[in-house]
Amino acid sequence: MSYNLPLNDCSIYDIYCAEQVQYAIPIYQRNYAWGSGEILDLIGDVNQARLNNNAPYYIGTLVTYKRDRNIYEVIDGQQRLTTIYLILQALGVECVSQLTYTARSVSASTLKNLHERKGAVDQGIIEGFEIAKAAIRALDDENKFREYFCKNVHIIHYEVPQDVDLNHYFEVMNSRGEQLEMHEIVKSLLGSFLENDGDRAKFYHVWEACSEMGIYIQHKYAYTEVFGSLLDNFVISKFENIPLQDAKAGKRSIKELMSQSIGEVDEKGVIDRNDQFQPIIDFPNFLLIVLKLTLTKGGWGAKTCVLDDKELLREFGKVLSSEKVANNSAEFARQFLFNLLKARYLLDNYVVHHEVDQNESECRNPWKLQYYHKLKSGHDLKNLAGDTSMQEELVHLLSMFEVTFTPRQRKNYLFYIMVFLFKEFPGGNGDKSSVNGAYLQFLRKLSHKYFHDIYLNSNALTSNKQPKPDAFDGAILSGDTLSVEIKNRRVSEDFCKVFEPGSYNVPLYVFNYTDYMLWRAYNERMRGKEYKKETSERRQFFDELGCSDFDLIPFKEFYFSRTRKSLEHFYPQAKESERIVSHEELNCYGNFAMIGAEANSSGSNLDPQAKIKIYVDKKWSQISVASLKFKIMMQMCADKNWWGSEEIIEHQERMLKILFPSSIA
Repeated sequence: MSYNLPLNDCSIYDIYCAEQVQYAIPIYQRNYAWGSGEILDLIGDVNQARLNNNAPYYIGTLVTYKRDRNIYEVIDGQQRLTTIYLILQALGVECVSQLTYTARSVSASTLKNLHERKGAVDQGIIEGFEIAKAAIRALDDENKFREYFCKNVHIIHYEVPQDVDLNHYFEVMNSRGEQLEMHEIVKSLLGSFLENDGDRAKFYHVWEACSEMGIYIQHKYAYTEVFGSLLDNFVISKFENIPLQDAKAGKRSIKELMSQSIGEVDEKGVIDRNDQFQPIIDFPNFLLIVLKLTLTKGGWGAKTCVLDDKELLREFGKVLSSEKVANNSAEFARQFLFNLLKARYLLDNYVVHHEVDQNESECRNPWKLQYYHKLKSGHDLKNLAGDTSMQEELVHLLSMFEVTFTPRQRKNYLFYIMVFLFKEFPGGNGDKSSVNGAYLQFLRKLSHKYFHDIYLNSNALTSNKQPKPDAFDGAILSGDTLSVEIKNRRVSEDFCKVFEPGSYNVPLYVFNYTDYMLWRAYNERMRGKEYKKETSERRQFFDELGCSDFDLIPFKEFYFSRTRKSLEHFYPQAKESERIVSHEELNCYGNFAMIGAEANSSGSNLDPQAKIKIYVDKKWSQISVASLKFKIMMQMCADKNWWGSEEIIEHQERMLKILFPSSIA
């Protein structure tokens, strides 16, 4: 039976101008509270989307409950809905629909008489209206903005089904002190497919355990039936193997399910600080990765999902409304829930996470790759790989991807990792060492694939040399399988054609990949061999880098810092007018490095020789200038007491040899 998902993709015109309805804001909603920051951001984002020809442009979700034929009670989204109304009024658009407060007469009157302001007024609404008017007056083209805003700005309208008990929703809101989130709507929809009380109990129990992203899943859901006797494995293979905590749980309210005790590791249930971490992804975006994974691996057909939580309901709506899934909705919900639990285990134990509140002035690697392990008394965290060299390379590769793709809606790499681990880790008491060896090879190949088949493929890039939205899946997904072998291995001449001298558009990934390849060269040739400075092997290593020996400590202590996001011209742009180097040499890969924005601003206009004196200071050396490429550039400059055309060209040629070795593995 087809399931009709109550989701509507609506333009602003559809919401306010197409038909006469009333959006009623009930008493339990707070007053209008958006200020200049939120209003200006919304108008600015919409205008930028217009200039970029981005259509439709989605600005979130509206959740309502239909009280009468033309009356919608607003459950979630009233701040955005009110702001949209104020913008329309500021634009002079006639609204057919009415927005009102059912139990606040002053607020309702203010909305109705925005232009007249008779009697008492809601000052928050009036200020919001004035902010919107001022922002619109400052636009480059108000008429084009008006047309775009009405037709191309869209919102997802979710109508809560009539047979749903709203008390469940209100319990959630009251217990958390906040409004209903979109992932809770997804939970409600998927859970409603399961008719069996036990299945629903499993579903809500696992969902809530998985939703807390900053702690190991084995701590929140400590079941040996799932994770083995030591809680360090994933031993089940299907939804039916998930243990049922309480047969009555399926009949409990959402509030009770969310507040119940889930599983404890020890008698006190104390969460050690080491168990906590900064998650690299939030729960809504993780749900989208699991959705895409379920479609790809679960026999529902490969599908390219948009990994952006603003599209959460839209993406689930498309899937759940499709005929194949709608006809097997209960099975889809079970498969999705199993995949969610397994993916959380793999995310926590096989992907890096960042230490909580780590002080980066300590100059130590904050990235951890550890798995959860139960002891007779308490538990422990162990490095994923027993071999130190393998462990460090796994950390570098994973953190390289993470600092490149920090925005939580751009984590295609994390989806590919999940697909690989699902295949290599089917469940059971397998040997981690064999998985780790294959895992390292996969990550190496994925990094090379990104560089050669995406970042050096002109057809996959936009005009400013950033990957197009479909570039990653287009290069790596082949049907339901991954393809990480390099299809078109490039050479240094291809690099120079894509990133032409004089262009600023060398992406962050290229610099991160460069540092990884430099570290790997050290790891394979110098690490653990105790070569002293006077040995021929060590002299040859630094000769190939193009500089004198600056010690191996920067290689040993190197890590991918999240602060390095600023493009540094080593020979400064301020010196371009002096014509010591050409425009092409100034703006080329050989003169560029990625460093921290704070460090960059402190020395951006200084001569290269003066920069060295600043950046070698311990304050900057490992925190913001955490770049092996830049360390080599500074040492070349120090060796010659000069940095000009010859040095820029030589450095670029030497780095290209690092990027394009004779063989890649």
